Amino acid sequence: MAVKVFMTGVTGYIGGTAFDKIYNAHPDNEYTILVRNESRGEVVKAKYPNVKFVYGSLDDLDVIEQAAAEADVVIHTAESADHAASASAIAKGLEKGHTPEKPGYWIHLSGTGILTWYDVVNGREGEPPLPDQKYRDIDDIDRILNLPDQAPHRDVDKIVQAAASDSVKPAIICPPLIFGQGSGPGNQMTIQIPTLVEMALREGFVPLVGEGKTEWDYVHVQDVGEMFLKLFEASQDPEKKNNPEIFGLHGYFYGPRGVLNFKSIAERVAEEIKKQGYVKDATVKNVSIAEQKKLKGYVPVADSLGQNSKSVGQRFKKYLGWEPQVNASPEDDIVDVVRFKAKSLGL
Repeated sequence: MAVKVFMTGVTGYIGGTAFDKIYNAHPDNEYTILVRNESRGEVVKAKYPNVKFVYGSLDDLDVIEQAAAEADVVIHTAESADHAASASAIAKGLEKGHTPEKPGYWIHLSGTGILTWYDVVNGREGEPPLPDQKYRDIDDIDRILNLPDQAPHRDVDKIVQAAASDSVKPAIICPPLIFGQGSGPGNQMTIQIPTLVEMALREGFVPLVGEGKTEWDYVHVQDVGEMFLKLFEASQDPEKKNNPEIFGLHGYFYGPRGVLNFKSIAERVAEEIKKQGYVKDATVKNVSIAEQKKLKGYVPVADSLGQNSKSVGQRFKKYLGWEPQVNASPEDDIVDVVRFKAKSLGL
């Protein structure tokens, strides 16, 4: 029997790539997609002709609740880390539409921006990570489940975790910095490094928060898509779907492939915008987060460039037998990102 899947964020970077993986592996499922309007739906329909739609925004809570109630699996990726009301609607719908005999599964996208909390709370900018800032998704699960309320995304994570019951089986995917070409029907580009490139092209220098000693882990977007596919398939696997280490409070998954340092990224961006001829004397300039907020091209995600996010993935390998596979790094994308951003700015 076809699995009924309700998904948000299919025109987005991560959600689009995740949906592409799941749809191509399981084209016979019954997919219902939340889109804002019919024009967005047409973009999706052109690539995936068999999908159905519900129309609305994340604030159309009755629509979301009803779709969640009717689905076997909900996959939430549209502003999912920070939109508390839609998460609550999904939780309510899943609880309403499912029973312990036929539970509903919820695959939720968060992000390791949550792990920047210590630097945010303590005003650390551009400083290297401390040993206690590293979190392992099995060994440190109790620490993860008790992160402070000031942590980014924490309010929504708590809603998802509180929904866990015999009738509702959630799992949270918490990826690090994501890069690479997406494969969905809409946006196919990430945001962090493109934001840095845009600020550099518009200001004539590459901003680097503090001394630039911060570290983030990274993973390719195609690997993130595989994470969603693996968890979706686990929700239909009799040997996995009832495992509380996969679905439930402990179902919290990191997935890093490597580590990047933002000083090296900034230096590489400066080199490339010089090489491509956009800023002849491009240099790296140390700034504070407050100064960075005033730069042309700034968006709030740029703050995270001055903070640390350190995660260790253990859970995917132990319980699903999988690790990130794409052997590439964000630096590999810089040539194309500079070219794309320069074109979009009319340079």
